[in-house]
Amino acid sequence: MDSDLSLDFLSVVEQAAIACAHTMGQGDGESADRAAVESMRESLDGVAIEGTIVIGEGERDAAPMLYIGEKVGAGARQNPDAAMPKIDIAVDPLEGTNLCATGAPNAITVLAASDKGGLLNAPDLYMEKLIVGAPAKGAVDLDAPVAANLEAIARSLRRRVEDLVVMVLDRPRHQALIADIRKAGARIRLIPDGDVAAGIATAVAGSGVHAVMGTGGAPEGVLTAAAIRCLQGEILGRLVVKTPEHEARCRAMGITDFNRVYTSEELASGGSLIFAATGVTDGALMKGVRFFGDGVRTSSVVMQSKPARIRFIDTIHVQGANTLVRF
Repeated sequence: MDSDLSLDFLSVVEQAAIACAHTMGQGDGESADRAAVESMRESLDGVAIEGTIVIGEGERDAAPMLYIGEKVGAGARQNPDAAMPKIDIAVDPLEGTNLCATGAPNAITVLAASDKGGLLNAPDLYMEKLIVGAPAKGAVDLDAPVAANLEAIARSLRRRVEDLVVMVLDRPRHQALIADIRKAGARIRLIPDGDVAAGIATAVAGSGVHAVMGTGGAPEGVLTAAAIRCLQGEILGRLVVKTPEHEARCRAMGITDFNRVYTSEELASGGSLIFAATGVTDGALMKGVRFFGDGVRTSSVVMQSKPARIRFIDTIHVQGANTLVRF
């Protein structure tokens, strides 16, 4: 995959963030999500690729746009013999819909891309997750006791367990996990939504977050894995399959081992990965969209595995002009 596509994908998430930021704080999550989806779909159709959505808004019957299997990009509308790269794309047009609706921190727009076959086509189920930065890669085990994993992370970081901060989604299902973390002596930062942003934070030095634990969405796990691979960290994940209907959905996507623990390299196996995200509301890594008299300012991160590169980008979109100022 051509690394030059990184700026095209950056523009896709920037425009989606601007679109849904107009609804920020208005209490209407449905409108916010629709604005992001429509903008992202339109922007993707201007990119010179033959793209396939492998992680999106859901299955075709439930999602009118950006559904799993949908074809996007200029190649989807032009001569099929045109020499355009075949790219698999995972999107979360607005990660943290409720965060945007209420004006809470860490709402972002997200896209990951890989050469064909490089992103796990995960069903929209829950996934057990354990996410750490590069120093703790290889030191943790999804099936190990919470205390043992925290001790391993602390050793890797040359810290005490008491110095660690673990992000956990604030859900009733995590009561036992929260109790175990506190019993071990680590500190917890509960978040209402936004586990992609949380996962990225674990692998960015100075974020103040050292691990993410708990159960969240499997599609978000794949998106996180693409970023974590670029950051040299680790995500371990296992699908939560509890019913025959869950099993059928997994089999429809080619998954037959329901107990498998996936690594970041298995969730996002592509040899060339691009990850792009833009802040909608202010967060630990990116500022939210800011509107002013004659333009809009966005804050984004773009990651690539080849070449290995992480860029934090501030962009001023000047109204009534074709000029972008990025720095």
